[in-house]
Amino acid sequence: MPPVFRFAPSPNGYLHLGHAYSALLNFQRAQDAGGRFLLRIEDIDPTRCRPDYEQAIYEDLAWLGITWELPVRRQSEHLPEYRAALARLQAMGLVYPSFESRAEIARLVAQRDADGDWPRDPDGSPLYPGAARQLSDAQRAELMARGMPYALRLDMAAAVARVGEVSWDELGSGPAGETGVTIARPEAWGDVVLARKETPTSYHLSVVIDDALQGVSEVVRGQDLFQATSVHRLLQALLGLPAPLYRHHQLIRDGDGHKLSKSNRATGLRALRAEGVSSAEIRHRIGLV
Repeated sequence: MPPVFRFAPSPNGYLHLGHAYSALLNFQRAQDAGGRFLLRIEDIDPTRCRPDYEQAIYEDLAWLGITWELPVRRQSEHLPEYRAALARLQAMGLVYPSFESRAEIARLVAQRDADGDWPRDPDGSPLYPGAARQLSDAQRAELMARGMPYALRLDMAAAVARVGEVSWDELGSGPAGETGVTIARPEAWGDVVLARKETPTSYHLSVVIDDALQGVSEVVRGQDLFQATSVHRLLQALLGLPAPLYRHHQLIRDGDGHKLSKSNRATGLRALRAEGVSSAEIRHRIGLV
């Protein structure tokens, strides 16, 4: 079967040069391998995702000369599939609700930092510091009946114990040059959020379901997601999903060496296009000529 590649932006801002690099790299690899190129819209966050940003994604990619298969998969149209996967993990006893607000979590982290540095995940955020995993079923039911907001978290220790060691084939490299067979370290992320009361999925859960359902065989994405692959491989193992190959690529950075963001208008494709910059010049700027 031909290899399948995908580009999966979130419509919560305009695409920038870093997105252009990733999209073009996926598109070129699909063409060179005689494979398929898919576009996926990751729009599970209704508070930040907007239709005008989604339309801009289509316009910017077309301007770059990229074509994709139709229909485009939009995550907001597939929530039942994510609910089903979450239910499977719940049936395994690997998911629990936590009820602390973000302010309460910040307070708990500050208390624990006073006793010594509280561990952070690879992105620098504190690991979940609460004790919701120890609540009884009756206590959880009572809090839910009161309408308390909650996050559904993966019991990381139990999940890792269930599947044992997992790894992935890294065709690119991690931030420290990691390549080849890479051992996953999902425990570094603590009890990650898989869903919330108001949203039945998270990035971690939806991305592995989407990649499996769409038959993605090689995931090509930035090195900023290298460490998250550990969580994704764990979820794939738990749910019996195939493991794609992974190719993490360098990030396009600004003059100060910072990762580009959607708030940086100077690197936004829409703004550059309006200024008369050609798609050929974009390719030259990002080193894909």
